[in-house]
Amino acid sequence: MMQYTTLQKDLSSNALKYIALITMFFDHLFAGFIPQETVAEFILRIPGRVVAPIFCYFIAMGYFYTSNVKKYIERLVIFAAISHFPYVLYFKLPWWKTTSVMWGLALGLIALTIVKSEKLSIYVKLALVFICCMLAYPADWNYVAVLWIVFLGIFQGQVKKQMISFATIGIVFHLIPTIIKLGWHHSYQIGIFLAIPLLVKYKGRRGKKSNMLKWGFYVIYPLHLIILYILKYMVFS
Repeated sequence: MMQYTTLQKDLSSNALKYIALITMFFDHLFAGFIPQETVAEFILRIPGRVVAPIFCYFIAMGYFYTSNVKKYIERLVIFAAISHFPYVLYFKLPWWKTTSVMWGLALGLIALTIVKSEKLSIYVKLALVFICCMLAYPADWNYVAVLWIVFLGIFQGQVKKQMISFATIGIVFHLIPTIIKLGWHHSYQIGIFLAIPLLVKYKGRRGKKSNMLKWGFYVIYPLHLIILYILKYMVFS
């Protein structure tokens, strides 16, 4: 009975990933099919703000659990390249000007690896992390994803500090600039704070081993954008 009760009080990494993948699909569906700057968009897109924080969290934690950080980085960079055109095609964005969140996640992992290096001075680390942030600027969630990954990794095992740094970065570098630049109709970005209770409920339990989930995000991210692009073309053409 005690084991059952304990399991009900936390979320496994598998559960969090399922939440992120399902929410991501519907968030992108709403982004492409619901009129922008409407009450419907505001309400429907709030839950989708948890996706990037969850992925950033697992990228940061993945640094500590992977057996080969270099291959981990290479995998993210490869899928960032694969995801680029599905992303810009679906969201009707200039291909030379912007790219998907995958690129920001890759740079976030690179930045965390730099910060954790024992061979570099603090000044070199700061300079290189700054460069990673600048390189991530064209990506969805831009340097915010890099900073989230870095600080979630720095405070690994310190949940309170992780959540404080996450919220601070989210407010200062994402929420406020977005509202100032794009207007109050984009205040659905407050949904990023819904990620906090989800992440707090994660206690390190992985759940059942699943190769589908291990590779799910890498494959599903570009695949779902292609499917939505085809669906959008069929509906609106």
